[in-house]
Amino acid sequence: MDQLEILIKKTFNAKSIAANLSTEKKKRILISMGEELIKNKKKIIDENKKDHKKAKEKGLSKALLDRLFLDDERVEQMATALKEVAALPDPVGEVVSGVTRPNNLRIRQVRVPLGVVLIVYEARPNVTTDAAGLTFKSGNAVILRGGSNSFNSNSAIARVLQNVLKKYKLPEEIITFIPKPNREFLIELMQYNKYIDVLIPRGGTGLINMVLKYSKI
Repeated sequence: MDQLEILIKKTFNAKSIAANLSTEKKKRILISMGEELIKNKKKIIDENKKDHKKAKEKGLSKALLDRLFLDDERVEQMATALKEVAALPDPVGEVVSGVTRPNNLRIRQVRVPLGVVLIVYEARPNVTTDAAGLTFKSGNAVILRGGSNSFNSNSAIARVLQNVLKKYKLPEEIITFIPKPNREFLIELMQYNKYIDVLIPRGGTGLINMVLKYSKI
């Protein structure tokens, strides 16, 4: 079993823990994540400066550089977004519809977690917190694979979120960050339909087409 499969299997094993967290505990953890982002603003922004410098050297457009850029205000917006997710109603266990049959058998359609969600995204570092927050709130484990241009920023943000999980005695693999942003690694990642239940690509046409071409999920 290679390193990538070991990492994904740990996420797979963590999904049942994520699915069974109480509404109140998820809320507390998401609020803590927002608070820790604020406390670690300097570290996150320092890592973002490395990404921004490399992106400038590569000649990325002003629009892409702006998407990549983080400052105090943007990190605070990320923290606020997590707290807003914390305040949302818990979808897990919500009864969507139901019917009682003539024999008194009750049938209900109930919302349940998806399981392990792989999210593949490009330049925006705030997607790391948005994706992690929404999947955690809905009782899923998530695998985050960001683009190479924001690798240092995403790594720093993911570490903050994982440290909060550890603080609450939960496996950090509920939020897994893929440590290699190269294309070949992504193609390999998309073969693990045995462990990954859903793949969500967030990006341009090139990314979407690559996912359609190579993914078995």
